[in-house]
Amino acid sequence: MAQATALGIRRFFTKAGKHPYDEFTWMKRDSSIVNPITNKPVFEQKQVEFPDTWSQNAINIVAQKYFFGTLNSKEREKSLKQLIDRVVDTITKHGIKERYFVDETEAETFSDELKFILTSQRAAFNSPVWFNIGAAGREQQASACFILKVEDEMPSILNWYKEEGMIFKGGSGSGINLSTLRSSYEALRKSAGTASGPLSFMRGADASAGAIKSGGKTRRAAKMVILNIDHPDIEDFIWCKSIEERKARVLQEAGYDMDLDGKDSFSVQYQNANNSVRVTDEFMEAVENNDDWQLKAITTGRVIKTVKARDIMRQISEAAWECADPGMQFDTVINKWHTTPNAGRINASNPCSEYMHLDNSACNLASINLLKYLNEDGTFDIEAYKHTIEVVFTAQEILVGYSTYPTESIGYGLCNQR
Repeated sequence: MAQATALGIRRFFTKAGKHPYDEFTWMKRDSSIVNPITNKPVFEQKQVEFPDTWSQNAINIVAQKYFFGTLNSKEREKSLKQLIDRVVDTITKHGIKERYFVDETEAETFSDELKFILTSQRAAFNSPVWFNIGAAGREQQASACFILKVEDEMPSILNWYKEEGMIFKGGSGSGINLSTLRSSYEALRKSAGTASGPLSFMRGADASAGAIKSGGKTRRAAKMVILNIDHPDIEDFIWCKSIEERKARVLQEAGYDMDLDGKDSFSVQYQNANNSVRVTDEFMEAVENNDDWQLKAITTGRVIKTVKARDIMRQISEAAWECADPGMQFDTVINKWHTTPNAGRINASNPCSEYMHLDNSACNLASINLLKYLNEDGTFDIEAYKHTIEVVFTAQEILVGYSTYPTESIGYGLCNQR
């Protein structure tokens, strides 16, 4: 086994002079996805090339979601080799440019090892990498998860819509805490009217998300909306999805097409986001003690309403039982465990909540298939696992610098954090 170079990239799965694809048996199969209700194909691409170890389900997902180019056109990718070459060659080229590798030999080693890892399904990048990296004419957006920020003013709210739209267009998802927006119980700044409140603006963002297909594919936008437990509109927030889903059931019984992509389903609001209530230790202790809980104005801090903490908790439980939302995020614990607290507090997460960090930040995800590292005797191949992490993490580090970002503030923030 060759000695590690300065960066640490060495050959483990591959051999010098032998292409990593030659380690696999390749075959051509048809990819077809059929609507189980109509029994008609919703996607079909014949004679796509994959290793014989890949399942039909995996082939269908990659062919439909990740192959670049218009279906049945000359530029359409039709082999896993083309997809992986597009991504890995782009990453390697930028790695060379940014001097990640000690020499050309190490760059070639990195490329071969990464291609083997991806082809053997030992690891995979997040969707935006497959959608965008190396694809001509596409923004090189590589991060899957974004956390945005909105201020209590109309230009910022409208900018939130725009930022989310660009994130979804690139195949990514975003989260945002709307607790900065004044409640529907508070006055507007320059008129005698009352503010709309965050739920009204959620409607606009929800409609925008429902209209955008992530990465130009069939996947819908992924988003998280969060509201703090002391926000005056918290009760309406807790119930907003449940009430809309009740409406959907009534419409369906009346004969309207309320299936997931049904022509009438767009009238049901708040369905394109995961909703989460942001709670503190203080609130949870109030629930335990059956104490009162104050809902406070965003602009002045005055008490708008006093409720029983247990009543709010009961509403969260009943709404979640009814429609699976809202979830709960534990603000006190999250910020207690914050790894970079001096950079700012954590207010939100991405849609799946595996990424929690600063407002206006992004996360590039990848996954490792642990089953691939189980030996026949049931032991775990630690060396192969460590090597895979080193190679994939290097690729992700290169991508962070190479990538484009949907907003200037996110790109600026990432540069400063690095």
